[in-house]
Amino acid sequence: MRNRYFSSDPAQNSAALSLYESVKELPLICPHGHVDPRLFADPDYQFGSPVDLLIIPDHYIFRMLYSQGIPLDALGIPALLPVPNAVKGDSTAAIKVDHRQIWQTVCDNWRLFRATPTGIWLRDELAGVFGIDLKLNSVNAGAIYDAIEEALARPEFRPRALYERFNIEVLATTDAATDTLAPHQTIRDSGWRGRIIPTFRPDAVVNIDQPGWRESIALLSEVAGFDVRGYGTFIQALEERRVFFKSMGATATDHAALSAYTESLSAAEAEALFRRAMKGEATAKDAVRFTGHMLIEMARMSSEDGLVMQLHIGSFRNHNPRVFERYGRDMGADIPIRGEFTKNLKPLLDRFGNHPSLTLVLFNLDETTYSRELAPLAGHYPILRLGPPWWFFDSWLGMSRFLDAVVETAGIYNLAGFNDDTRAYPSIPTRHDVWRRVCADWLAGQLLRDFIDDEDAYEMMRALAYDLAKQTYRLDP
Repeated sequence: MRNRYFSSDPAQNSAALSLYESVKELPLICPHGHVDPRLFADPDYQFGSPVDLLIIPDHYIFRMLYSQGIPLDALGIPALLPVPNAVKGDSTAAIKVDHRQIWQTVCDNWRLFRATPTGIWLRDELAGVFGIDLKLNSVNAGAIYDAIEEALARPEFRPRALYERFNIEVLATTDAATDTLAPHQTIRDSGWRGRIIPTFRPDAVVNIDQPGWRESIALLSEVAGFDVRGYGTFIQALEERRVFFKSMGATATDHAALSAYTESLSAAEAEALFRRAMKGEATAKDAVRFTGHMLIEMARMSSEDGLVMQLHIGSFRNHNPRVFERYGRDMGADIPIRGEFTKNLKPLLDRFGNHPSLTLVLFNLDETTYSRELAPLAGHYPILRLGPPWWFFDSWLGMSRFLDAVVETAGIYNLAGFNDDTRAYPSIPTRHDVWRRVCADWLAGQLLRDFIDDEDAYEMMRALAYDLAKQTYRLDP
């Protein structure tokens, strides 16, 4: 249906459809996400089975199934610890479950996803990408699996072909500060015209309480070409890596922290703290202070090199210790916490809030901060832009609440537009389509109440769908 998800009010429905159709053919700007660049480095890359593509990488799907008592092993999720029935010598193998059986289990339980964004995404993805209109259920499971498997064997379902079919203009990956970016170089050398760019993410070397931090510092030394033994060489290595990322097309950095806490340490304090961490003697308070200090340092570096800074806060990572110990990170057990920006971000804003060439995009998992803090902050400080609703709020209602909460104070031109923030590559057009439909429906409501006129509505629609993301992330060629 062309007008799916729009208001049932006839006038708003009609206005929303007109606004949506004015932008539906615009290219997709994907400035922040987690698609693996290796998909595009190999022109003949194949996704594997439907389960490899759609189930195993998608924590939205398997976390819901796990909540209903379905073991992650039964869904093919690889375990870090030895598991029964694993191939001999393979300590990271999942229990060997036939992928058709996994797909059947998912379809048998698809009722769990009714009225959820995951249910919308996969339904629209099957229809729009694979041309499958069958309802996901126990009866149709086999036929749907066969249809996806047959499609994935065809050349037009290779990642590069889908990039062109999806009408993607640019797609940014997220890459560790220590990454060699070899797949990105391969893409460049291939002559393919798709624009795949890296994003500099230094969390593994900045957050000193992260597991494997000292090993990450050793790897930073390796890629930097000199020993990172103290705070000074640490900063030098990060600055040089940023230069390298920018030479490979990066326009942004990305940072994750539990809170938006920032603190400016003296050079002596930062050095002492770094050396304690290298000895394995840093405390939890040290970790908070160092991350807060490094956020200010990253803002300083962005003010100098022009890379757009993104900050994602508010996720209590790996909340379930049993899942973390067995399967590792990013297994659907990350839970939002209460956030605060007005006080926590002030040390950073005191130094850089009025900087003429810095852009800081804020993302948060606490909706209560939208109208109370984020919109007023972004509506004043020139460096701030608000990222779209993230993670648990990347949904129709989450997006609608976001627009209601922030636009009256910040307007739309202090927003960063949309980014899909996904690992699930085939879901990208569906996610953008939902955002565009939400914006169309929301603007139609504003139009019918005479808050804006037709000219305003169509200009705002294009901005939200395309222009804001391109401008915020400095993605002009």
